[in-house]
Amino acid sequence: MSSIIIIAITAIVVLYLGLYKVKSALLPVSVLGLLGAAASLVCVWDKNISYFNDMLVFNNYAIAFSILLIATTILIFLLSGNYFEKISSNVAEYYTILLFALSGGVVMVSFQNMSMLFIGIEILSVSMYIMAGIKKTDSASNEAALKYFLMGSFATGILLFGIALIYGATGSFNLVQIAGKASEQPLLFYAGVIFMLIAMTFKVGVAPFHFWTPDVYQGAPTLVSSFMSTVVKTAGFAAFLRLFGSAFTSVPAIWTVTLVVMVVLTLLIGNITAAFQQNVKRMLAYSSISHAGYMLIAILLLGQASPNAILIYSVAYSIASVASFGVMVAVKEQKGSDDLSAFNGLGRTNPVLAFVMTVALCSLGGIPLTAGFFGKFYIFGVAIAANYTWLIAIAVLMAAVGIYYYFKVIIAMYLRESENSESIQLSLAYKFVLIFCIMITILLGIAPALITNIL
Repeated sequence: MSSIIIIAITAIVVLYLGLYKVKSALLPVSVLGLLGAAASLVCVWDKNISYFNDMLVFNNYAIAFSILLIATTILIFLLSGNYFEKISSNVAEYYTILLFALSGGVVMVSFQNMSMLFIGIEILSVSMYIMAGIKKTDSASNEAALKYFLMGSFATGILLFGIALIYGATGSFNLVQIAGKASEQPLLFYAGVIFMLIAMTFKVGVAPFHFWTPDVYQGAPTLVSSFMSTVVKTAGFAAFLRLFGSAFTSVPAIWTVTLVVMVVLTLLIGNITAAFQQNVKRMLAYSSISHAGYMLIAILLLGQASPNAILIYSVAYSIASVASFGVMVAVKEQKGSDDLSAFNGLGRTNPVLAFVMTVALCSLGGIPLTAGFFGKFYIFGVAIAANYTWLIAIAVLMAAVGIYYYFKVIIAMYLRESENSESIQLSLAYKFVLIFCIMITILLGIAPALITNIL
């Protein structure tokens, strides 16, 4: 709970610093506040503390995912540098809104009561509606915000209806009590589960409720898209797993078949559509959809290994996504485009950036000796243990399609000529984030035991 308070206070302090035009202090104060929040979580490891009559429970599961969300946010903040200043003169609002979004994410991964799940989702979602349309003079950004808001509002209504049905069937919002009373009014309960399944799959961008993702990711500022694809998606899946793993395990037959169909659709639509994209940002948006399909496998096959599998995959995916989006921001600022052609010859003009992008894309594709390989390995291990061999065959085939479109970027960087031979200049913080991400990606690819069996 102290971590949520620290993040909220940091957001308010940053807002006042912006009001008094202390721009130079915005980034340091934000990072220090986040480090303090992370330290407060480390201090309560293994203590399993609950708040507000078990509405929030900070066990190791919640702490691990909260630290991941905070660490990813710090990396994105360090990448920002002067990025937000080029969009607006009021930079403080960017940091403040993202900090509030992060606090909503922490609530989502630590809820034990469905009312807190709703509050966490709304804090996160409303913040992201604003951030998607923060470029007020950009029509693409405005369109992204409108689409995200309208579709997100419908999903919120469906979520609330599902919560109401489950409350009507069980008389409780508490996950443990819901699990114990699931059989009292099965028809009402099953209907509520299906409505909540639809709402949660929308929030994490799973097919067939993925249609908002490509337009919103492409229209929003690139670092905001990075935040959406990492922090928002990780918080969504952690909440998804906590909800279904704690409250709905007694009725898996109701949602298992539905989830199987969603997994297959998500993998097919995400990977195959990404293969036809010429815009790298839009390609990564469809790639994000495909990764949601892989993580959904662990939720489909709820078991003792599912939390670890989701955490490992989230770490690998988040680190690689931050690195790839970071390179994309640098390329776009110099060349004014994030199309595939903008990456032509990057291996000659900026070998470090090209290497970072190569390792990040290899990790996203699940190439051995990267963290992404073991992320997929643990997800597939969960499925194999449950005898879903045919599903793994589809997932492996789609992973091969993913490698194809990731290598389109790598081929452009190393085998095509660039029209601009000028080197891209990066700040020290920017270089630190990119190198740090690649070091972690390679380290976890060589020694995955560093984060396995944490939960």
